Amino acid sequence: MSHLTDSEKTKKLICCVLTVSDTRTMENDKSGKAIRSKLEAAGHHVFESLLCKDDGMAIESIIAEWLMNQNVDAIILTGGTGIGFRDVTIETVTPYFTKTLDGFGELFRYLSYTEDVGSKALLSRAVAGIVDDKALFALPGSVKAVELAMDKLIIPEIHHIVHELTKHLEE
Repeated sequence: MSHLTDSEKTKKLICCVLTVSDTRTMENDKSGKAIRSKLEAAGHHVFESLLCKDDGMAIESIIAEWLMNQNVDAIILTGGTGIGFRDVTIETVTPYFTKTLDGFGELFRYLSYTEDVGSKALLSRAVAGIVDDKALFALPGSVKAVELAMDKLIIPEIHHIVHELTKHLEE
């Protein structure tokens, strides 16, 4: 049973999307496009969508700017979450977390194991956390992984997460 009112369930959230990749361009960024499409289909607004290289300083610069924007409710990254040498998304974003959403990564890997890639799911380092009053999700770069995370975890829970983060502001 949801604790949210009807207006809270339909509130348009403001989200930012960052694709981290050394090889993709805005034209061929299918994962970023999938995130934007699913957010918009759920009635949310994508405030900004960018692409940057697998570079900690580049990721940090963009994330820091979005975190300072009081209107942004959630940030979703795709790419750079693997175990390769250039995969630095997790190391870059987790120091910002004021709280972790450990269940997100656990559920994502379980769903990946059962519905997508089998035992290869153990290579996923997908994470989610809270940075003050904003939700931040870091997803793998594959379109199937993004669709799985968006459909099964993020879209169904993002209203509740943002509500829990901001309800103290309404009191």
